[in-house]
Amino acid sequence: MKKIALSFLALLYCTITFALDASVSFATFKGTTQNYVEVYLYVVGNTVEYKMLDSTRFQSNVEVVILFKQGENIVKFDKYALNSPISPSAISFIDIKRYALKDGDYTIEVSINDLNRTENAKSFNAPLKIEYEGDGLMQSDIELLTGFKRDSTQNPFVKNGYYLDPLSFNFYDKNASKLIFYNEIYNTDKSLKEDFVIRYAVQEVKGNGQSKDLLVGHKRRSPKSVNALLLQLDISKLASGNYNLVVEVRNRGKELLSQKKVFFQRSNPYLNIDDAIVAEIDIKEEFVASFTDEEILYSLKAISPVISELEVDGLNTLIKGKDVEKQRRFLLTYWLRQDPNKPEDAYQEFMKVARAVDSKYRNGFGLGFETDRGYTYMKYGQPSDIVSSETEPTAPPYEIWVYYDFPYTNQSNVKFIFYNPTLAHNGHEMLHSTARGEIYNRNWEQELYRSAPSSGNLRNGGETNGNFNSNARSFFDDF
Repeated sequence: MKKIALSFLALLYCTITFALDASVSFATFKGTTQNYVEVYLYVVGNTVEYKMLDSTRFQSNVEVVILFKQGENIVKFDKYALNSPISPSAISFIDIKRYALKDGDYTIEVSINDLNRTENAKSFNAPLKIEYEGDGLMQSDIELLTGFKRDSTQNPFVKNGYYLDPLSFNFYDKNASKLIFYNEIYNTDKSLKEDFVIRYAVQEVKGNGQSKDLLVGHKRRSPKSVNALLLQLDISKLASGNYNLVVEVRNRGKELLSQKKVFFQRSNPYLNIDDAIVAEIDIKEEFVASFTDEEILYSLKAISPVISELEVDGLNTLIKGKDVEKQRRFLLTYWLRQDPNKPEDAYQEFMKVARAVDSKYRNGFGLGFETDRGYTYMKYGQPSDIVSSETEPTAPPYEIWVYYDFPYTNQSNVKFIFYNPTLAHNGHEMLHSTARGEIYNRNWEQELYRSAPSSGNLRNGGETNGNFNSNARSFFDDF
């Protein structure tokens, strides 16, 4: 996907303005009857003027003119009005156009004019080459995407059964975690007799003109007239910088047959988060800014089971204190470390579990994830199995949890037993566990059956004889 022009400052620091900001890019493809170019337009919503349709709805309107020229001759011309979606506020909008062109060298010129403010305009131009003659192996340009979904409708954004959402500005911001691209390979059925390999890589662009492969993938394909690629790479750990995406076609002997590349930029400011970076973050622009003081405190308590031991004292001090600004920054820092690209998504997924655990295990003394069972669930996740006893006459209510796989300590078949000696609602306490670092009580049965008649219930050392109504040991061993 060729990029004509871009304005990163406007994208990153948008304020209400009338300096029209837009991205125009294009990609060429070989058609079944005619070759064509796709032109992608993206208009930043708050850089055009909106007119009021009624008391709550607004719409902006721009005029788009697209020229394809060879020398001074205009080969193809298009002029049309493009309207934004109707919305109660400014919203960015996109468009795509396809134009059939013969093979050759062209100049593409695009102008965008705000119909509600005539002096607000932007124009672009760039060289364009269509080159798909012959039966040799060829590749289309690479189209960078923000997403895709299955779609069988007749829509200019749909190709090979997928709705393809183009990436604007060839720019991945801090929220992006996937690089998605579309590419077509032609005539392998005519030029190859065996399977071939597609190699794709993200290359860091350095100032000295050299490049270095950072993310690499391979796909094996069989020859056919058109091989369509819709692939993605994980760029969550890709640092801020300038990059090329390179897609290569190689035969089984690894000989390079064809190559295409496209340039993009990546902003990932929170990849290696540290105290200095956190101190510079404008907290008002982050997702924690909208939380009430109560939500902040609740969220901090919810992460208590999962933070490192080194952070426990600091978190407890924050929870007891009244500095909400520090509380917000601590919470933001924690989730940036979990997912520097989408910290809010990671937070929301975690809090769904936290709220469910709170609801299930809350008692009169604290939140559900502060109880022993809730804390264990939040720290280690859902157990593989649970045995619950509420009616054994010789013991208070108890539960035995087992984790068949326990990667936290590289153990397997780890067990926890919780009991409720006070009979209070959700008053279960951890009595014993085989997990390293947790409570280990070799006399847990003696404690569990403390109120049981002494005759016939306990062996020496505190183990039950397994008599009727003394089932905990058999449950524990049978897991």
